[in-house]
Amino acid sequence: MTTKTPAPSNNRLAAYSQAFRDFIPEQWAPYPATWRAPLAATAVTPARRTAIADQFPSDRLVIPAGPYRTRSNDCDYRFRPHSAFAHLTGLGEDFEPDAALVIEGSTAALYFHARVDRTDPEFYASSQYGEMWVGPRPSLDEMATYTGLTVHDSRDLKSALAAPLADPEGKLRIVPGVDPRLEALVTALRGPDAAADAELAQALSEARLIKDAYAVAEMDKACAATLVGFEAVIADIPAAVRRGRGERWVEGVFGLHARHQGNAVGYDTIAAAGDHACTLHWIRNDGALRDGDLLLLDAGVEVDSLYTADITRTLPVSGRFSPAQRRVYEAVLAAQQAGIDAAKPGAKFLDVHKAAVRVVAEKLSEWGILPVSVNHTLSKKGGEFRRWMVHGTSHHLGLDVHDCAQARRELYRGGKLKPGMIITVEPGIYFKSTDLMVPEELRGIGVRIEDDILITEDGCRVLSSAFPRDPDAVEAWMADVQSRPVS
Repeated sequence: MTTKTPAPSNNRLAAYSQAFRDFIPEQWAPYPATWRAPLAATAVTPARRTAIADQFPSDRLVIPAGPYRTRSNDCDYRFRPHSAFAHLTGLGEDFEPDAALVIEGSTAALYFHARVDRTDPEFYASSQYGEMWVGPRPSLDEMATYTGLTVHDSRDLKSALAAPLADPEGKLRIVPGVDPRLEALVTALRGPDAAADAELAQALSEARLIKDAYAVAEMDKACAATLVGFEAVIADIPAAVRRGRGERWVEGVFGLHARHQGNAVGYDTIAAAGDHACTLHWIRNDGALRDGDLLLLDAGVEVDSLYTADITRTLPVSGRFSPAQRRVYEAVLAAQQAGIDAAKPGAKFLDVHKAAVRVVAEKLSEWGILPVSVNHTLSKKGGEFRRWMVHGTSHHLGLDVHDCAQARRELYRGGKLKPGMIITVEPGIYFKSTDLMVPEELRGIGVRIEDDILITEDGCRVLSSAFPRDPDAVEAWMADVQSRPVS
């Protein structure tokens, strides 16, 4: 006996009568002028594209936006374009699924799924592109005005990629791991060439190491928007305590303001209260907020252009630090200040970390916790201090929260700081409640302080300087925010 595999079914698929098909295109107003003004980013994207093209003068470069990704069954996650695509086109928010930017020499063209006529069944039947489902889309001409790019229909992409290269010695390259369907097409056209694709991904990552003026301005916006979210959380801490499961309440309040102020959160919010603050990437956020505990809030707003802030403050739930909490907080603050002081042009990227962790190690030694000398623990043979601060102090920041991650090690971790780079400075001390090497009064205290830093010609600028850092200033800030009239 044989069994047949059931054919896939779509229980949500509806049939459309001819009467409906004839009726649906009638009497619609003209399309609004949504996409008929250039993006602000068009002032900088041509130079960004030229810089990449100059590195691969004979090659055809394919930078996909990426497809929708399934969340569950037939439901997709909200679309976000790949950061390299956003960087070179200026498109942010949810623009533009299945699109691709193609650069060859001095030419750049955007291929995307343009708006169809209302007589086309896609208008009412496509849940991914149909106007009745996802709203109006730009036409080819409108997208050209919006981005300043030459624009083609995505159905022409295959033939464009298959056409002979202007330089017969050139290569066809694609950013790997973004769009499997498009990557398979490129592989079919030229054969596998993982090395060529990795070189492109690396160059695109390195292109964002130094931010242009537009990027810096967007990062300023992201920090300002994040301040709004933090203050909304502070204002609602009493409600989070009262309602229970307060970490979720904090996450929700910040997420509301991230969507209102910008595009979304730049990464999953860490809302860690009490001992949860000692888990570095605590995103379960299912615990309670209790008076007497600390709340470690690590969160950032991603603005519509997709640049994101990444800021951490550790807040006393009651509004006042206990003596033990203040002792740990002040140690972390001193470590952060040492890191900020080291963040200047010409310094090594790792100098920031080394300056911060030396202070951490000195405090641990002063408190009798560190079982070896400061110099030993900071040596290659040591590292014991990492029991209480296991992470690095800095990372690059921009379109990705961990930006430029595919850059060469000698330009990133082993590189030097240059004007225009944006990094975080975020030391912490984490004393888990189960750590018997720690004095009992310090167990369960986790503190991190994080700011976003722009390297300037003569030092650095703290982009998130509007966030108080001193413990007295933090207490005053919380009291001020919680005393404001509800708006």
